Amino acid sequence: MAKNKVLRMHNVGIVVESLDEAISFFSELGLQLEGRAMIEGEWAGRVTGLNSQQVEIAMMVTPDGHSRLEISRFLNPTTVADHRNAPVNSLGYLRVMFTVENLDELLVRLSKHGAQLVGEVVQYENVYRLCYIRGPEGILIGLAEELGNE
Repeated sequence: MAKNKVLRMHNVGIVVESLDEAISFFSELGLQLEGRAMIEGEWAGRVTGLNSQQVEIAMMVTPDGHSRLEISRFLNPTTVADHRNAPVNSLGYLRVMFTVENLDELLVRLSKHGAQLVGEVVQYENVYRLCYIRGPEGILIGLAEELGNE
């Protein structure tokens, strides 16, 4: 008898103060807005354990259609902690990493949306060029450009 297993990852959730800024940033990165909605009521609170809640969400999908970001802005209850500027060696979720094309050009475009390089762009053997950036509201994002796949 086969064991049940995960089929795929559906999404990664990120909580922000400005949904519009986050949508703009991730759109520049290449994700598409799949939908935007208000999630509220007792049923939603039963899932999150927050009782009654009011949350505006935006679902963004990667160009290949396989991965999603659920970006949330909590109206009620308000946020209780802020991990946006935690260093990369903090416990808990670290970052989302995207495979990208033309890393240098993308960094210039994202800087116009407030992105800042965390350290520097480095090359790992002849496989990847990698970097971490802080996006809107200090969200940590990893970018990886595959090398040698022309």
